[in-house]
Amino acid sequence: MKRTTLAISLGVIVAISSFAAEKVVRVDLTRERAGGEPARFLAVVGDWNVATDDAGKKVLQVDGRQWIKGQPSAGLAAKARTIYGSKHEDFVDSVKAYAYFPYAVARDVPEFHDGEISVRFRLMGGQLDQCAGILFNLQPNGDYLAVRFNGKEDNVVLWTFKSGKRSFVKKGAHDVPLKFGEWHRLKVRVEGTKLVGSLDDEPLLEYTLEAPVSGKVGVWSKTDSVSQFGEYTVTTR
Repeated sequence: MKRTTLAISLGVIVAISSFAAEKVVRVDLTRERAGGEPARFLAVVGDWNVATDDAGKKVLQVDGRQWIKGQPSAGLAAKARTIYGSKHEDFVDSVKAYAYFPYAVARDVPEFHDGEISVRFRLMGGQLDQCAGILFNLQPNGDYLAVRFNGKEDNVVLWTFKSGKRSFVKKGAHDVPLKFGEWHRLKVRVEGTKLVGSLDDEPLLEYTLEAPVSGKVGVWSKTDSVSQFGEYTVTTR
């Protein structure tokens, strides 16, 4: 397939297919400062920083060891204004209700409809939880959906966060034990109301949503998990 690729400074690569009208956004952390808070992701809840993996590549890390009673990240109100402007107050109130679940929003994806979100992740630690996930359909009132892998349970699960309440939606077809420190790939594909969640390219979760998605996207974790994320890619049509 013929592609025209445009490299944008500040760490975002956008590729547009000339035939399928397909837009690919790859979040590149190469120019980010290791040890600092990420610029390409807005850390809304939890402690997020840029780390370096074993191969010397910059990755996004959530460090739950610093988690204390689920506090939102510093500068939450300013970050909420960046995402939702005048509607940020409702968003801030909702975030406080979900403060046990760290997440960071991809700044360069204005809105995700049909398409695919893909990220590599590895679990590095956590006494209470060992989670890494994809957040999507984030709304101005703070509601969102998340597909995550849990190393304590060895499974992929779809959760909904709505009106201050987290609700279980569906579990993957079977459990998949993963080793600490190994990289794996999690994907979420949405077509209309059809959702498919995959782990290492194996479809494990299929579900029909109540309505098509339309919102912000990002990465997700839980309580004291220490997890790393890389190669965050969003493909839309």
